[in-house]
Amino acid sequence: MKLCKSITQNLLNFAVNLRFTFKHKLLTIFKKALLVFALLFISSLVFSQNPLPKGNTQLNVGVRLSGWGIPVYLGVDHGIHQDVTIGAELSYREYKEKWNNKNFYYDYNHRITGFSGNANYHFNSLLNIQPKWDFYAGLNLGFYVWSSPSLYEGGHSSGLDLAGQIGGRYYFTDKVGLNLEFNGENAFTGGKIGATIRL
Repeated sequence: MKLCKSITQNLLNFAVNLRFTFKHKLLTIFKKALLVFALLFISSLVFSQNPLPKGNTQLNVGVRLSGWGIPVYLGVDHGIHQDVTIGAELSYREYKEKWNNKNFYYDYNHRITGFSGNANYHFNSLLNIQPKWDFYAGLNLGFYVWSSPSLYEGGHSSGLDLAGQIGGRYYFTDKVGLNLEFNGENAFTGGKIGATIRL
């Protein structure tokens, strides 16, 4: 019995020491990662300029986040000022819906096309951010049009809606970047992720 207690106590001590060592190593790794991130962020503030200068254009392509299928989008932004861009976007999606029509359930296939225009303020000059990063916020005005079967009794357009968005990009090269954006309170509620190509 004493041997069993002794083995149990030794295993318990080993587990406690292992846990402490693991926590200590994890904390050390976290501190180093935080330090590296802080140094990268500070160095990105040293050399700043607008990532899309006045008169330049960029193409955006990707997918939106939605509860109605997976929309794909194609958009364009054009620099009209050192810190301001205007743009347009076209999106398309298909999704299937089960609909109760006079106590009969039908599967309806919908096609939805979205059109929007946007204006964004880019914070690079104001916050002195390096040009491989692009942080922006702005407004969009847009609507969706549904193409649904004739028996479908649901809505067929979203109406014209105004909403805001906030987003950011990271440029891997001088021409290609990754874009992430969140927006809300209209037909384009959700977000999007995609690629940006400077033309």
